[in-house]
Amino acid sequence: MADNYDYDVLVIGAGPGGYVAAIRAAQLGLKTACAESRETLGGTCLNVGCIPSKAMLHASEYFDAAANGAMAKMGVKVTPELDLDAMHGQRKDAVKQLTGGIEYLFKKNKVTWLKGRAAFEDAHKVKVGDETVTAKNIVIATGSSVTPLPGVEIDQRIVVDSTGALELAKVPEHMVVIGGGVIGLELGSVWRRLGAKVTCVEFLDQILPGFDGEVRKESNKIFKKQGIEFKLGTKVTGVEVKGDKATLTLEPAKGGDSETMEADCVLVSIGRRPNTDGLALDKAGLKTNERGQIEIDHDFRTGVDGVWAIGDVVPGPMLAHKAEDEGIAVAENIAGQTGIVNHELIPSVVYTWPEIAGVGLTEEAAKEKGEVKVGKFPMLANSRAKTNHEPDGFVKVIADAKTDRVLGVWCIASVGGTMIAQATQAMEFGATSEDIAYTCHAHPTHSEAIKEAAMAVTGKPIHI
Repeated sequence: MADNYDYDVLVIGAGPGGYVAAIRAAQLGLKTACAESRETLGGTCLNVGCIPSKAMLHASEYFDAAANGAMAKMGVKVTPELDLDAMHGQRKDAVKQLTGGIEYLFKKNKVTWLKGRAAFEDAHKVKVGDETVTAKNIVIATGSSVTPLPGVEIDQRIVVDSTGALELAKVPEHMVVIGGGVIGLELGSVWRRLGAKVTCVEFLDQILPGFDGEVRKESNKIFKKQGIEFKLGTKVTGVEVKGDKATLTLEPAKGGDSETMEADCVLVSIGRRPNTDGLALDKAGLKTNERGQIEIDHDFRTGVDGVWAIGDVVPGPMLAHKAEDEGIAVAENIAGQTGIVNHELIPSVVYTWPEIAGVGLTEEAAKEKGEVKVGKFPMLANSRAKTNHEPDGFVKVIADAKTDRVLGVWCIASVGGTMIAQATQAMEFGATSEDIAYTCHAHPTHSEAIKEAAMAVTGKPIHI
């Protein structure tokens, strides 16, 4: 064991970044502990984020297909009845199985779970609950939490955050979603499908900040068609709760007259912020940047020797898969190997219907860097999407005009989140649009749309 320390590696936080870092470190022969204050492992993602929201999204898609005639169109006549308790039950079951699975993996890999909140006493000593432990290397993987809206109190009854929005005991009549980002659109979609009227209020003039411009516009159209109403370029200046109703005060982002709107559920989803409060970073000799993040170098080292940081608490997109990759890389670096993450190629997915996914540069960002060629292919012309009654969306491939190297791929398709993996891998290998265009794709699959969009870069798709 390292220099009389209790552990070679202590990971603070057992979310996707932390638990993966702990398991990988243990696999590499390091004596490892992981501090986590929740009753279950897996962090936000498994307990109240990615996993339970997908359970509700998937179940609500089935209900919607039965209720809106999509199944009848295919010759399956049903009259659905919503059993919300059972829907919540299968969500909780998925969470229980997966969080329990991580506990099993900790035992299997001999990772010690230290239960309690962690705070630094110095760069190698941490107090976890009532216990003080030392470690040669400490990895901060404390994740993020919901960004509050100034002056708006979340009571998890009428005004909820993403956690509360997963737990609603009945379908709201009118849900107002504050924020047109990924989380608001996903959870808004769940309750819209189950019968709520949903209004999305976004400060910017378009939804999905950070996504390709064309994808943002097309997504907005699709969601409107599905019945979500949008108030873009609008600021929420107040939320007042009386009894079972909330009254929101809205005003144009660029100034003007205010208006009010009534709702029986308000979902605040304006983003997330790093969890650093209570860690006593100063005792370890660390401080955060102006965004509350811990700055790191390419190897995930902080400015203090032996202290590392990964995931939502460091700069970059707040995504579980980015944290997981960093967890593997940081453990390998601690073990003296070479752990790297290509931060240029972190895919983003919105798990609405259809899914929205992208990797690499948007067309706007690519054009700022130089001349580009763009190929597009509509899902309407894809045979599998056609037979599945999934006509919405398109695939877009952005390539460098001189070298043909693929700079970005964006898609809206029912299985967009799965399709984007192919594009990410191709780009990891430095693929040109021609490489993708001349790779055989199975027929009939949604992924053929990627091949056709790549062919369209040089102007010759077959099916349009």
